Amino acid sequence: MFFQFLAAAGILAVLTVVPGPDMAVVTKRAIAGGWQDGLRTVGGITAGLLVWGLLTVVGLAALLAASATAYTVVKLAGAAFLLVLGIQALLQSRKRPAQSGPATSPPGGNPWRTGLISNLFNPKIAVFYTGLLPTLAPAGLAPQAGMALLVLIHAVLTLIWLGSYVLLLAKARAFFEKPAVRRAMHRITGVVLIGFGVKVAASQP
Repeated sequence: MFFQFLAAAGILAVLTVVPGPDMAVVTKRAIAGGWQDGLRTVGGITAGLLVWGLLTVVGLAALLAASATAYTVVKLAGAAFLLVLGIQALLQSRKRPAQSGPATSPPGGNPWRTGLISNLFNPKIAVFYTGLLPTLAPAGLAPQAGMALLVLIHAVLTLIWLGSYVLLLAKARAFFEKPAVRRAMHRITGVVLIGFGVKVAASQP
């Protein structure tokens, strides 16, 4: 069981570091609002994973994964949310910084809520949890307990990975505070978020 647990944790670690919508959302908030906003966004994303994990353990996520209508509603809501964030980032890149003061004003909205919503409206998490976690759960534990343990591991890995990423951005703050760099990053994250929004909208269960 121990080696099966290590293998499952390794798979979750690899899946965690693969860039996706969560990293794009964190990048946008961290660059526009600072590392505090970035970490709060990471906290919201982690909370979203725990909510999906709870739904998985009680079986509700399986219903979403199996229902084409529910999946479509959630994915379109998530796609729309990502598109809005992407458009906001592109609009932010067009603002000229004032001669005195920060390069841009902090983005509106609660960063924790932004992270939470972006994760909850990602139906791929439901498919991932209901389709993969049961196959990774250690055989020596009850299925629900095994999946709950893996959800906690995934949440912790996500918190550590994205939190470290935010702190890395903070270390390079002087570079990212340059108006030209900040505009470029807003444009890049905006395009990436819109791309993920289109990808989510076109995705299938």
